[in-house]
Amino acid sequence: MWRTDREDVHMNIEAALTDIIGEPAKKLHTARSRNDQVLTDFRLWCRDAIDTIVRSIQRLQVALVKLALKNEGLIVPGYTHLQRAQPVLLQHLLLAYVEQLERDAGRLQDCRVRMNFCPLGACALAGTGLPIDRFMTAEALEFTAPMRNSIDAVSDRDFVLEFLSANSIIAIHLSRLGEEWVLWASEEFGFITPSDSVSTGSSIMPQKKNPDPMELVRGKSARVIGDLVTLLTLCKGLPLAYNRDLQEDKEPTFDSVKTIVGMLEVSAEFAQNITFNVERIKKALPAGYLDATTLADYLVNKQVPFRTSHDIVGKAVALCVSKECQLQDLSLDEMRSLNPVFDKDVYEYLGVENAIRKFSSFGSTGSACVTEQLHSWVAKLGINRSSC
Repeated sequence: MWRTDREDVHMNIEAALTDIIGEPAKKLHTARSRNDQVLTDFRLWCRDAIDTIVRSIQRLQVALVKLALKNEGLIVPGYTHLQRAQPVLLQHLLLAYVEQLERDAGRLQDCRVRMNFCPLGACALAGTGLPIDRFMTAEALEFTAPMRNSIDAVSDRDFVLEFLSANSIIAIHLSRLGEEWVLWASEEFGFITPSDSVSTGSSIMPQKKNPDPMELVRGKSARVIGDLVTLLTLCKGLPLAYNRDLQEDKEPTFDSVKTIVGMLEVSAEFAQNITFNVERIKKALPAGYLDATTLADYLVNKQVPFRTSHDIVGKAVALCVSKECQLQDLSLDEMRSLNPVFDKDVYEYLGVENAIRKFSSFGSTGSACVTEQLHSWVAKLGINRSSC
């Protein structure tokens, strides 16, 4: 039975064991300190937490890949500086987040490898003269090996700092995804519509359909970053070895893990409950001359230096602005007035569909490249296409 008059959890455990087996239980604390015991428990907890987060990352990756599979061939405007830049396949954009999440999982797994060393037997800070076998206890607890320096074992929290840093990077990626989808759900963009299950209305405006889950994901990122800053500040300037300040390492760690798992789960749920407004997106594509760079590539293929090509296409866009038309609407004579190298094959480069077809470099948004990327992720994540 737990008793508050006992000093801590360790004394309660020892007392409970004494009630069960008697005097031999008093040997429990031999060659141990609360310092190395707590650190051992903490590393075990963080190790399991990493495994949980990695599984949550994979669930979000699956949701994003399935969303990509459902929207094959859909072209959207690609942005730089939040200005229209070039056309991209929606699948390509979604897979960008999948790639980021894969690196997030990799950082956690790398952190787990460095974390997986056992402090038990370091005692308070100096080890012990008793004949203990630290390798045996490390193996029993599935650690790689015991930590080599007893002072380091009980005093450092770099494994938690690395863990919370990895969580913070995940939070940043999720916040960016949240921001994009919040923008795309707005009336100004209108690219996505969240279902009623992942949106909320207004208390006074009946027409509202707010993408609240992704706003909360965006907001929760501040918590995860704050947890990291809390721990960094806590550890700054602490002399070796153990200091009671380190008791404060648990709360930000627990909060970081709980928050990041929640953010990943909410993001996956949202991804499974949105639809892309194809007609609205198609109507938006003509604005911005998204095929301008592809037209410059056409000229480069005709042996025109890129800087010269850039200037020629700039003049072509200016002509279109004055005529209120698209590049593909210019006549061949109008194009040749800018440079005689233009020929009728130029129209194979104009329009967003043609522009997409012309992308061919590894990792580009070209249809063949994106299809290959998708196949790779479907296989890696074990996705059943029939379930999409």
